[in-house]
Amino acid sequence: MTLKDDSKSFKLEQENEFREALLDEDYKTLVKKLKISEDQAFKNTIKLKDTVEELHNCKKCKNLYSCQNKIKGYVYFPSVKESNLIFTYTPCKYQKEAFKEMEARKTNNNILASAKMKDIKITKNRADVIKWIKAYFDKYNPYEFSKGLYLHGNFGTGKTYLIAALFNEIKNKYQVECEIVYVPELLRHLKEDLNLVGDILYNLENIPLLLLDDIGAEKVTEWGRDEIIGTILQTRMNKGMPTFFTSNLKIDELEKTLSITKEAEDILKAKRIIERIKYLTDDIELLGNNYREKNE
Repeated sequence: MTLKDDSKSFKLEQENEFREALLDEDYKTLVKKLKISEDQAFKNTIKLKDTVEELHNCKKCKNLYSCQNKIKGYVYFPSVKESNLIFTYTPCKYQKEAFKEMEARKTNNNILASAKMKDIKITKNRADVIKWIKAYFDKYNPYEFSKGLYLHGNFGTGKTYLIAALFNEIKNKYQVECEIVYVPELLRHLKEDLNLVGDILYNLENIPLLLLDDIGAEKVTEWGRDEIIGTILQTRMNKGMPTFFTSNLKIDELEKTLSITKEAEDILKAKRIIERIKYLTDDIELLGNNYREKNE
């Protein structure tokens, strides 16, 4: 076969692929939306088909975890610039939400890093929590086990800030390592790269002071509940490592939430998690005004 024959064969394949693509209503809709000529569509048939396929995936997608596109959280999408089609990876709505959440967490982390007990606003609804925190700080001994706190209540009441202030004071006085881990982000991060599980679990199992922030806000799976949260709590319980929690859920509400996954309902395994939390903590409720985006 000559080079000329090869060229004819390739062009015929292109034409067949283009005609096949035109049978897809989504392909035709995309071409119409881009306001491009038939010649442009013909030249970019394969790339446009890739876009259509990724858009099909997006229609069925419910979150970043289930993304089926080539690059998770992005769509291979064209734009028209100077009569040319330029294809780039554009973040989907779930990825945009993740970016916003990351920025919010960065801002919040900066606030938490500078939190001090003397700056805590004293209000009637915070009285029990502040009293507990002060007593904990006064009696803290880095070489002894002490019960942490399961602090629950409505959104934005400053639960994380209050514990962060305690952690910062202890860290400054005793040079003790402390860590605040946002539970939904932790599970998402580990699921995206399972190679990190071993090292991260080891750190969270052994850090002297740990806050598992916003437990119950995560998407509950058997893996996350039993292999990650359950493992961390069991090890810290065995080693007598002080552990703190914040949640929007009361302890019995958390138990119900943890018992139901997509796979099955498992009351016993949820109860085991709750038993560990109860062993590790005192339980205090904090209700009141929303202090989010305000000075705590």
